[in-house]
Amino acid sequence: MRVDVVVLDDFGLSALRDQDRQALLDVLEDRYGNRSTLVTSQLPPKAWHEYLGDPTLADSICDRLIHNAHRIELRGPSRRKDPAGRGNAKVHSTEHPPESSDHEEAPSA
Repeated sequence: MRVDVVVLDDFGLSALRDQDRQALLDVLEDRYGNRSTLVTSQLPPKAWHEYLGDPTLADSICDRLIHNAHRIELRGPSRRKDPAGRGNAKVHSTEHPPESSDHEEAPSA
């Protein structure tokens, strides 16, 4: 069964075994260019290669995750700490960087 979107939530939170890295590559290879994969992580993408360990598999995995990606970076306090879920996090897309560093705060509801 093929699903349209796979979500890798909290990517990089725990160590991967060799078979985990290979399985991840297999899934990403199958989906690349055909289906969407959404990754959430507190680990910055520049640290993913080191996290993945094996240089050859890390190159392949990072290539499939990062090439053609639309990266959205949230900045600000954790929304999980706000019981109403209305944190003042700022959204920054690296595809279209902001023109200045002065971002308008999101209105609070």
